[in-house]
Amino acid sequence: MLRTPSGGVGHGTAATDNGLMSIGTVLNMLRDEFPEVTISKIRFLESEGLIEPQRTPSGYRKFSPDDVERLGHVLRMQRDHYLPLKVIREHLDAMVRGEAPQLPSVGRQRDGDALGDPEGPTVARIGRAELLAAAEIGERELEEWESYGLITPLPEGVYDSEAVTVAGLVVELGRFGIEPRHLRAVKAAADREAGLVDQVVAPLRRHRNPQTRAHAEAQTKELAGLAVKLHAALVQSALGVRLP
Repeated sequence: MLRTPSGGVGHGTAATDNGLMSIGTVLNMLRDEFPEVTISKIRFLESEGLIEPQRTPSGYRKFSPDDVERLGHVLRMQRDHYLPLKVIREHLDAMVRGEAPQLPSVGRQRDGDALGDPEGPTVARIGRAELLAAAEIGERELEEWESYGLITPLPEGVYDSEAVTVAGLVVELGRFGIEPRHLRAVKAAADREAGLVDQVVAPLRRHRNPQTRAHAEAQTKELAGLAVKLHAALVQSALGVRLP
């Protein structure tokens, strides 16, 4: 049995009398575990044949609990294993047939802090070929994105896990005609926001006390989260819209 997102289908949502849910309800259910999921992402996965929600006579999507469970499984495999959609589809089809295929996993390496702490955080690393497969793009696209600074390899020639998220979003924006060159301003704004956060926490990071350095890491995450929320709110305000 697949694990449903955020503990199950009845998680504070309003389903219809026949147990079917709207795409907005499904989005709210998934966001606890997948905060970056969007309606466009759900529609894209449907267009790729990963899920098949029912349709009302007027064309509205209606999702069953099984649809939500399958959707959560797809998102989890993308996030945790960096798998291309074709591999995810084959894996799900095999499970429907009653098979129990093993998922390939991207290697993780343990990075210490700046002083070589062996108990430092575990950071996901993904190779170039794996990134190309996960994003379902070619070398030419990746080279273009790198030229605009949207994705940057680490010194070892590998990428962090956020590169997969960035690649997926660049692909999705491309479906609306937004090209990588159009995103340079977005990247520049993100760099400025990161610089502002770094100014605040830099003194703590340089401190000799390990607890103070750990506090710097926690403060960085908190400030980054606030910056992202502020950025989203400002964009919504400028456009006069409210995201679900």
